[in-house]
Amino acid sequence: MAEEIETVEGALVVVEEQPSALAPARPAVPPAAVAAGVAATGFAAGMATVSLVRRRRVRRAAKSRSALGRVVASRSFLVDVHMLGDRG
Repeated sequence: MAEEIETVEGALVVVEEQPSALAPARPAVPPAAVAAGVAATGFAAGMATVSLVRRRRVRRAAKSRSALGRVVASRSFLVDVHMLGDRG
């Protein structure tokens, strides 16, 4: 099977422009607005992450409660433990 070879002819074109024509473009949005947008997006992403973590914790807690059986009452105590050394 013979491959077809395509021949392309071209010419080099050099365009010389004045340096003033290549002035840098100004941004359409001021930097303060960009910073505010980035901050708002970061805040929204953080809130979404927090809600996702809370939802997963609630589901895990519900699974463990169902494994324990019916919980009639629950008490919470603050325990303070001190390790004492020898008197002397």
